[in-house]
Amino acid sequence: MDLIEELKREEGFSEVVYKDHLGFDTIGYGTKMPLSEAECELLLRSRLSVFIAEVDNKLGYLDIRQEAKDILYLMAYQMGLAGVMKFKMMIKALEIQDYYKASSEMLNSRWAKQTPNRANALAVKMRNA
Repeated sequence: MDLIEELKREEGFSEVVYKDHLGFDTIGYGTKMPLSEAECELLLRSRLSVFIAEVDNKLGYLDIRQEAKDILYLMAYQMGLAGVMKFKMMIKALEIQDYYKASSEMLNSRWAKQTPNRANALAVKMRNA
């Protein structure tokens, strides 16, 4: 018996929190809320590995320092690959390894206005990559 498939079938899936038959907040395949820190770390690691693969698949041609790649991974975790791909001028700067210009382009964005602390911190790291 495939236990995972059996549980999926029995529990059903919900991407939003709902109340189970006992009134507990539940999500996914019958996972009661709140999640433990260990469960959240597993989820974080799983999601990050997906974003790393997506960034590498789409921007793997960039010949850039690892720290700059790591910044792209962090950005993708926050806004998804589609969000990162909107930074066309940043990507152009990275194509020529102009980390200072890439940093400036990161700050010239709605993202920087919405999450200034994170954007500024990553822009400084990009400038020094």
